[in-house]
Amino acid sequence: MKKILFLTFLFGYTLTHSQAVRKYSNEFMNIGVDAAALGMSNAVVAHTNDVNSGYWNPAGLIGLEDGQVALMHASYFANIAQYDYAAYAKPIDNESAWGISLIRFGVDDILNTTQLIDGNGNIDYNRISKFSTADYGLTLSYARKLKIPGFQYGINAKVIRRVIGDFANSWGFGFDVGLQFERNDWKFGLMLRDITTTYNVWSINEEEYQKIKDAVPGENQELPESTEITLPKAQFGMSKKFEFHNETSLLASGNLNMQFAKTNDLIATDFVSIDPAIGFEYSYTDLVFLRAGVGNFQNVTQIDGSKKVGFQPNIGLGFKYRGIQVDYALTDLGDQSAALYSNIFSVKVDLSIFR
Repeated sequence: MKKILFLTFLFGYTLTHSQAVRKYSNEFMNIGVDAAALGMSNAVVAHTNDVNSGYWNPAGLIGLEDGQVALMHASYFANIAQYDYAAYAKPIDNESAWGISLIRFGVDDILNTTQLIDGNGNIDYNRISKFSTADYGLTLSYARKLKIPGFQYGINAKVIRRVIGDFANSWGFGFDVGLQFERNDWKFGLMLRDITTTYNVWSINEEEYQKIKDAVPGENQELPESTEITLPKAQFGMSKKFEFHNETSLLASGNLNMQFAKTNDLIATDFVSIDPAIGFEYSYTDLVFLRAGVGNFQNVTQIDGSKKVGFQPNIGLGFKYRGIQVDYALTDLGDQSAALYSNIFSVKVDLSIFR
């Protein structure tokens, strides 16, 4: 087992140092899923325990008692981009569980004006065409309890497919590892994303590229690099649920989201950058849920050169009845442009209701 782990990390290290590393790569896989989690600003790594755990922390799949299905839809950038998610998971036995999920982030009907002007310098609108760009992420998850009481782990295997019209497409592969631990009603979680690095191999249509490479003088003169590396990220979380006598409860949760590169996060060093997130969920009889959270703390440089700390508050609402849960989240409240608000809806169904 130790040899396998060593070879896995060595393989990831070799890829990282022999290919093009990108600070922001496959970012569509980091947006988040499930309106309930997004309403809490994604601070769910420690306590996630349903079908959506395949995304947040696969160790949480152990919390499933039966099969579950989840669906989500969200629109971004004033409805220009569409973000969709579907997942299924179920227990294997009392000690293990599995799941599968699919994410699509796409922009459709983009105008291709690269051929708008013909060889004689005339504008011909009939030369305008349309294309779509879409990113897909397919994740297979497995979770199992450890022999140590309170511990459980999970593993994700991811396949990434990215398509940019007829211009380029890529395939990518990667792995995540998650761990959860519970002691005295406190829950802790650790999620390591792209632990071996995730890499995308691009195939570029050189014939199409030749048509646009000189569209802007001095730009796009050479083919882009064909391999793109996604560096590992880590999330550490903790949470606790407080039960009250009037059939209500309050779940408090926090995350430390870490990138191993220097960014604009609240805490930024050459080795690691950390962005904290805090979320709350108030529940009445496990029927009605009110959620709020704040995250995405960034050091922002303003036009006048001064600096401030920016952050993003989120809110959410949920209803659960007889195994069907419907959730809504309103995100990006800190942005002054109403067009950038994101309305997110999701549904989760416990398949035991059909038996």
